[in-house]
Amino acid sequence: MAQMPGTSVKGTVTDAQSGETLIGVSVFFPGTSTGTSTDLDGNFVLRTNQQVDKVTFSYVGYKSVTMPVKPGQEQVINLKLGSDARQLKEVVVTGDRRKVKYSNKNNPAVDLIREIVAHREQNRPQHYDFVQYQQYEKTQLSLTNTPEKFKRNPLLRPYGFVTDNLDTTVVQGKALLPFFMQEELTEHYLRKNPETHKTIVQAEKKVDFGEFVDTKGVGAFVKNIYQDIDIYQDNITIVTNQFLSPIANLAPTFYKYWLTDTVTTETGQQLAELSFIPRNPTSFLFTGKLFVTIDGKYAVQRAEMFVDKTVSINWVKDLRVNLDFEPNGDGRFHLSKSELQADFGLTRNSDAGFYGERTVSYRDYKINEPAPDPTYEGERVVRQEQAANLAESFWVANRHQALTAVEANTYTNIDSLTNLRSFKRTMDWATALVAGYKRLGPNVEIGPLNAFYSFNPVEGFRLRFGGRTTTTFSKKIMLDTYAAYGFKDEKWKYYLGGTYSLTNRSIFEFPVRAIRANYQRDTKIPGQDLQFVQEDNFLLSFKRGNNDKWLYNETYNIDYLHEFENHFSYRIGFRNWRQSPAGTLQYQRVASTEDGEESTSLMNNLTTSEAQLELRWAPGEQFFQGKVYRTPVANRYPVFTLRASAGFKDLFNGQYDYQQLNLNIYKRVFLSQLGYSDVVLEGGYLFGQVPFPLLSIHRANQTYSYQIQSYNLMNFLEFVSDQYASVNIDHCFNGFIFNKIPLVKKTRLREFATVKVLYGQVRDENLPQNNPELLQFPVDAAGVPITYTLERKPYVEASVGVGNIFNFFRVDVVRRFSYLEHPNVSEIGIRGRFKFDF
Repeated sequence: MAQMPGTSVKGTVTDAQSGETLIGVSVFFPGTSTGTSTDLDGNFVLRTNQQVDKVTFSYVGYKSVTMPVKPGQEQVINLKLGSDARQLKEVVVTGDRRKVKYSNKNNPAVDLIREIVAHREQNRPQHYDFVQYQQYEKTQLSLTNTPEKFKRNPLLRPYGFVTDNLDTTVVQGKALLPFFMQEELTEHYLRKNPETHKTIVQAEKKVDFGEFVDTKGVGAFVKNIYQDIDIYQDNITIVTNQFLSPIANLAPTFYKYWLTDTVTTETGQQLAELSFIPRNPTSFLFTGKLFVTIDGKYAVQRAEMFVDKTVSINWVKDLRVNLDFEPNGDGRFHLSKSELQADFGLTRNSDAGFYGERTVSYRDYKINEPAPDPTYEGERVVRQEQAANLAESFWVANRHQALTAVEANTYTNIDSLTNLRSFKRTMDWATALVAGYKRLGPNVEIGPLNAFYSFNPVEGFRLRFGGRTTTTFSKKIMLDTYAAYGFKDEKWKYYLGGTYSLTNRSIFEFPVRAIRANYQRDTKIPGQDLQFVQEDNFLLSFKRGNNDKWLYNETYNIDYLHEFENHFSYRIGFRNWRQSPAGTLQYQRVASTEDGEESTSLMNNLTTSEAQLELRWAPGEQFFQGKVYRTPVANRYPVFTLRASAGFKDLFNGQYDYQQLNLNIYKRVFLSQLGYSDVVLEGGYLFGQVPFPLLSIHRANQTYSYQIQSYNLMNFLEFVSDQYASVNIDHCFNGFIFNKIPLVKKTRLREFATVKVLYGQVRDENLPQNNPELLQFPVDAAGVPITYTLERKPYVEASVGVGNIFNFFRVDVVRRFSYLEHPNVSEIGIRGRFKFDF
């Protein structure tokens, strides 16, 4: 069945007398719910797949104009609107708004907003005991550029069938080249008590990039950017930023409102047209219009919102939201259609970038009609068995809106592209540069590339070569290995590991059930947990100060990970670890002889055998899911991680009995217009008598890279504890300060502020001066101690920083406030880090 060709209209609306562009002019196809508003430059783009033959322009104080359009074609209409003297006399607010002193007091628009806020809960689906509906979702990502540059692009030139599928109807002066398409048809069942939201995925379809790009990973990334929009919430999350809703409790403090018109719908419904703008143009706020019922229910019937160009969102050049609502059986309104469009680019003025659009529509809306009880039971999201394998005939019959020809071609074009040898070769190298791994045949890839070469004081120049199997080799089994050689210590290091999935999914695909075992013989800085820092990364080879106290480690690990759908998981494991001092580090005992003199003995290595248990709960957690990786996405829910371990003496040469508990709580706290804070609370306690290498050696950082999880001006091995508590707060102001400073706001920088506080102590039984059999704390070449406890006061450091330099770089000035008398410490330092984020 042929796809219906789309009708597209674009152009500019100006004042017929002054020639000035008009902002916020309503542009819509009569008889449909498809409409938009002109932007700050008076421009508009409007398109539909419905059969239409005219377009209407409406603006308060001006004569409405309806013009004919040619169905199924692209056309440009540049319109000059003439003023309507009669209409101007009837409108309370007229003239240039900037010349009228604005006030919330005695403002009927603000009074209306307060009525909307007072009736918010009654107008949300959660107000009803039962709600069910069908949802169709379509998401598309496209490269953007001028048509000429697409045609001349040497990378695209060999693929003419791709560049023939350009869409020039959406972004004025630009062409879109679609590369990602995703559709989903779902049934939703909501129950108020007990609170339940059950989703049944009936059908899903997306482009398949083949072996080099993980389709699920791209889909997860897109879903994180284009989240569901609920205007009745105080804060609306879009492209990982929070925008204050125009009908939030505090909205009148941050927005200005005007009643600009009264509209009568085709059904005779009276609506108030409410226009709003931010008080501060640079704040994370919307500009636009609300159409609200004035029948005592104060429900939003339509919302047209966009983000002004003065708002600094990394990568985002234009952002628009349109929401349409339909009446329920009780006269209230439910969301019937949601459209979100975002235009991304490295800079505001660049031609190149990408454009994303997500359209969600709702049908078969039923209220207070309970489904059978079993419908609400079981997993929250259920995918029907054949959801991803349905024929195109199903989609033609069940899509809420037909695809345009360009959209339909996206599926076939990407499928053809991924089968071309030249494209596979290009993607192979591109993946190596981005992900750090290069394919060596279909079953194996080598890497990571940034670890091939590094250097340190113990090994000197270090070369490493490693690789891992791919999901082509096996989804259930992954093997990982490397070998490294230090030219100074002339020693080989190596690693061999394997993971086996107990499900039919990849070992990285949630929920995981897998067994992992590995053996490693390598170097390590004491206290540097490799889940936070990969020391053989070339860029981390550059360090400040003295860095010559290392370890040679030999470890055997085995563990089992079990994740549940509710995002609770447990991991149980066993580790045998033999550590030997390297460089200038010594494991030294000092004992008194019978004649009162001290004798020194050295310990060549230390061995522990340890059972481990980890319990983790991350409610509502989402991932950027890849084929051989996954990365958690920060959301509003906390993450709790409890780790317990126990050492056993005489088990596999273990030398110590001990028990240790650690609790970590992470929470991203959204503060609306003030940005957000990442808060980490952590504490630990060790039971038993152990030498200092088995105490908590707090994570230090002597590199020039800013590390979120480490203390950036603490020296390696500087502090140890057998009990500790810490709090780390990393706050991003999201431009709240810089956006209010002239000139500075044009730099589009972000402000960061961080404070880290660490309390700790070591009990008497674990202090070497009280127990000669324990290892002495390390000292430098002159015999000056370099390792301390935190008995007297906490360790405190703080930093202020700026981000968004080249859109992905952050620089912090870090200040240390305590223990400044310790040798070789830095009181202040500058640290930088790369971070791709919006």
